[in-house]
Amino acid sequence: MIAETVCSAVSAAGLGIAAVTAYRKRFLAAARVAAYSLVPLGLVMTGVVDWLADTAFSPTAWAGFGVLGLSWVLFATTRTVERRRGGTRKERRAARAAARPEAVAPGASAPSLGQGARPAARPAPASRGEDDFSDIEAILKKRGI
Repeated sequence: MIAETVCSAVSAAGLGIAAVTAYRKRFLAAARVAAYSLVPLGLVMTGVVDWLADTAFSPTAWAGFGVLGLSWVLFATTRTVERRRGGTRKERRAARAAARPEAVAPGASAPSLGQGARPAARPAPASRGEDDFSDIEAILKKRGI
């Protein structure tokens, strides 16, 4: 009974604040305040407040909330551990298979980690007005791309 009275008073006060805000020509803010102030009244009218009052004094309900909290902690812990380890068992196997040291880029004559036996090619000095991309091409050739 007291909870319903308090919720109704909060809604009435919120609607009063919304009316003052609308009087000041701030209609968007007034609509937002009115929306927030109607929530407690709606909760009283749907019976949620009575259900919450009955639940607040029920030991079985609190035990249920404890079980729900425990399950949430277990879910969060397993997700954290899974992310640190790199996913599921299949994903870890696939990552190990992809990380083989003999992996070579397609069309390359040497592994991409080292220079190999070939000497580094030096780019020929290009004329100034010939091509704007000659320095970029030289860098790409130096990197083997």
